[in-house]
Amino acid sequence: MSIANPTGYVWIAGYHRFYRRRCLPAQYRGARSLGALVEGGSAMIDPLEITLVILYFLALIGIGIWASKKIQNMSDYVVAGRSLGFWVFTFLMIGSVCSGMSLLGVSGLGYKFAWPTIWEQLAVPLSIAFCIIFFGVKMYAISKRSGFITVQDYFAQRFESQKTLRGLSAVSGIVVSMIYLAGQYTAISIVLMWLFGLPHWVALVIGAAIVTVYTVIGGLYAVAWTTLVQGLILLFGVVIMAPVVISVAGGFTAVNAYLGALNPASVLPWSTGPGAVFTPEYIVSFFLLLTIGLACAPHVINNVLAVKDANYFRWTPLVAFIIYGVVMFLLKFAGFAGVVLVNEGLVSLPDVKNASDFIFVYGVQHAFGSLALWGIFAVIVLAAVMSTTDRLMLTIGTYFSWDLYKKILKPDASEKSVLAVSRISVFAAAAITLVLALNPPEMLVWLIWAGIGIMFATFAVPLLAGLYWRRATREGAIAAMSLGLVSSLAFGAVTYFRIAPLPVHFSLYGFIIAVIAMIAVSLLTKPHSKEILDETMTGLFIQPR
Repeated sequence: MSIANPTGYVWIAGYHRFYRRRCLPAQYRGARSLGALVEGGSAMIDPLEITLVILYFLALIGIGIWASKKIQNMSDYVVAGRSLGFWVFTFLMIGSVCSGMSLLGVSGLGYKFAWPTIWEQLAVPLSIAFCIIFFGVKMYAISKRSGFITVQDYFAQRFESQKTLRGLSAVSGIVVSMIYLAGQYTAISIVLMWLFGLPHWVALVIGAAIVTVYTVIGGLYAVAWTTLVQGLILLFGVVIMAPVVISVAGGFTAVNAYLGALNPASVLPWSTGPGAVFTPEYIVSFFLLLTIGLACAPHVINNVLAVKDANYFRWTPLVAFIIYGVVMFLLKFAGFAGVVLVNEGLVSLPDVKNASDFIFVYGVQHAFGSLALWGIFAVIVLAAVMSTTDRLMLTIGTYFSWDLYKKILKPDASEKSVLAVSRISVFAAAAITLVLALNPPEMLVWLIWAGIGIMFATFAVPLLAGLYWRRATREGAIAAMSLGLVSSLAFGAVTYFRIAPLPVHFSLYGFIIAVIAMIAVSLLTKPHSKEILDETMTGLFIQPR
């Protein structure tokens, strides 16, 4: 099959993609395969690439099968029997906050807005430290004493609400996790579309199927160990490949000078003036959103309950910050380099709504001519996005099976039936989220930020008040959580549908409303007993007394 193009040359399906990419005119170079250019044409798939990706998928499923043999009860499935060692726990924390945003969204945001987005590189790694220090230290100690395995168990104990608050927090956690999960599936789809020229919906189904299989059969054991493997792949891959992309664009200094010449505002730490997005006030809300919002995200905070030794909390925040910080800064700078590559005609992005999210993968494609390296890079990208996707899916399954089914709907349910419901819930979550991901927003990062923002507005206040304010009451927590969720969804709709411009991220309004609700309602209602407050270690201290 062949097609004539404006240069008069004829391009044959099946030619080596490196030759095609170098020689095609700019408007065609963005297509990952000839099948994307020719109606009815089939995408070219290199055997080496597909072999590497299939081996990677099989390895993940193999880990899931191995992990399934360790599962005897819900504690094993949800918190890995509280047996995670230092490095497995550290990379699980990194993998839970590292997502499609990290490898695709971060570079895409850097490509589109440049230096005013650099604050993201500090806020996201800091979220791990915030989670462990301000939430994890206390919650782990309480969980060891009380035996709970989810955040909802803590809420039920601290606020003496076995059904109302537990149910509300579980439903809220499921809703926000599914919004966030849609962003992860979109990221997986981007990789498979780029790699194999697949339609968006086919890529979504394949990606979801692989993650669902090993998550369902292996629980947190599988998620933790696959995340260790994925984290190491991501770390070494980005450290090797991002500097090459930057170098091909002329090096960091040259890229920065190019950005400044193109638009002096792009090299400033924030933006100002009409139409500016990353203004100082927006950056403040942005920093709070990423640092605290990710820290209290259900799929992140539950990890602290699975650690084997509380002494790990001393070093994991620092180690995780260094490792993930290096990855984040390199990816952001690679996004900056993409501006040079695109403007100079060396790279052409695909004609899709979220084109900026493709900048890093197309930058690597331009920088490396080796098919083996492209296949390895595909595995690196998939490792980044899958490391969060599997944890989110397990969180959704756990919240439905343990907190709703076991604790509210059917208290006498056996461990076997609860495990079965959890696995079915993971399948259901995957199916529903695929529908949400069919029509992604203009930038992947907006969808992911929306999920984090709703988590921030919904969970931050009840968690912080519950752990540190002895006057916080059940009614205050219910009011804060419900109003935080509803108001953040409402303000999120204002932003998404562009009803009116907001000077800060929409989640900050929900957070402020939740703070007011918590304080006002708690002061108007009866406080909890001293026994409950002491039992749940509530007070203005971090280290348990």
